Amino acid sequence: MTISTTFKRRGLLPAALLVTVSGALVSCTLGPNYQRPALTVPTAFKRAAGAETNEPALKNNWWTLFGDPALNKLAEDTLAANLDIRAAIARVEQARQNRKAALGNFAPAINLGGSARRSGSANGASNSFSLPLDLSYEADFWGRLRRQYESFKASESASVADLALVGQTAVSEVAQAYFTIRLYDRQILSFEQALELYRKQLELTDTKYKAGLALPTDLLQAKTQVNSSTSQLIEVRRSRAKQEHTIAILLGLPPSDFSFAPAPLDVAVPSVPAGIPVNLLERRPDIAEAEYRLIVANAAIGIAKADFFPRFSLSGSAGFQSSNINNLLDWEKRVWSLGSSLSLPIFQGGRLTAALAQSKARYEEVVANYRLAVLNAFGDVEDQLSDLHLLAQKANSLEETLVSAREYSRLTEVQYKQGLTTYLQLIDANQTLLSNELSAAQAHSQRLIATVLLIKALGGGWENPDAPATK
Repeated sequence: MTISTTFKRRGLLPAALLVTVSGALVSCTLGPNYQRPALTVPTAFKRAAGAETNEPALKNNWWTLFGDPALNKLAEDTLAANLDIRAAIARVEQARQNRKAALGNFAPAINLGGSARRSGSANGASNSFSLPLDLSYEADFWGRLRRQYESFKASESASVADLALVGQTAVSEVAQAYFTIRLYDRQILSFEQALELYRKQLELTDTKYKAGLALPTDLLQAKTQVNSSTSQLIEVRRSRAKQEHTIAILLGLPPSDFSFAPAPLDVAVPSVPAGIPVNLLERRPDIAEAEYRLIVANAAIGIAKADFFPRFSLSGSAGFQSSNINNLLDWEKRVWSLGSSLSLPIFQGGRLTAALAQSKARYEEVVANYRLAVLNAFGDVEDQLSDLHLLAQKANSLEETLVSAREYSRLTEVQYKQGLTTYLQLIDANQTLLSNELSAAQAHSQRLIATVLLIKALGGGWENPDAPATK
């Protein structure tokens, strides 16, 4: 049902404005005000080295903790050119403009129009020209527009958090690919050294075989070892090439335009304090984004409730109207009107009730998603802390084993040259050494990658000064 009144007389204009202002003074905002859902937050992480409660937050350029100039450049280039980041920036701008558009709903809309009409009858024809300036304004008595603006503002904040998450993910993936390439460089070096040794042993075995000092099986085993090591070397080079391609795409480059020079894996594993779990609620952008989505869902309940109540609007027009275009702009041809209208929903066939129930169910869904995001965040940190703890033990054990393997290989080679041991024992010693070298390098790479993932799990240097809970 719509009730409309138009004020044609000048004396009724102050009364109309008085009605509008009085209504604004008693306006309210329907729907629940946002409150963070109750959460069960542990007091400390199981694998945390200590109760570091006052440690400084991770810096935005967290990758500098590793002290590797090549990694630093990769991270900076990724932030500057990654296409996922550029898309996220565009989403932030879209959300910002949506919020600005919603803010415009609080101001009157003013439009300039114009018309020209010629009509006729049995008595003749006549002209009509008009040049009006129209105004319309909706009084936000029930807070519908305010809830809409609240929703768009939260959506903008969610897009900013999403941008931070996309940036974290891109730099994290670059760092992981970089450390994986360095692992492959170490493996390639080990395989090349082993292959050179196996070729020398093949020559030695072939000489002994021709002199009748070695069996045919010794020669076949030496050839098999060379071929097997060659295949392994090729496979590692294939894997390295794919990691190069991954980094190129993260940098926004065609894979054919990017290459990475081999270098040793000599990066130390930095120490990263875990802090306390409650800090994750502000540190992690994915949690912040989930909470902003919760604010959006909460505001939707208020919008749905406001739809049950009448809408008040004020409209006006002022301009010129004449039957002759030549004197259209004369002052005596001025006209104006001012009106107000009320729209009250009487019967909607259950549509409004269903919309309200849907908004409440949507809110409960987003609450569950938010709590799941928090649980997953705690799980991420615990996973990486556990990995780092156990990988450090593994690395220490492998280093001790590697020392023994090197000495075993050296002594076996000396004994083989003196004819005190068989070729099979020499092969076994070399394979043991190669296996332990690769295992030690892999464990070190795993620790570096686990550190990157821990930093990302802790929030990756991103802080949210406008967290919903602090507003």
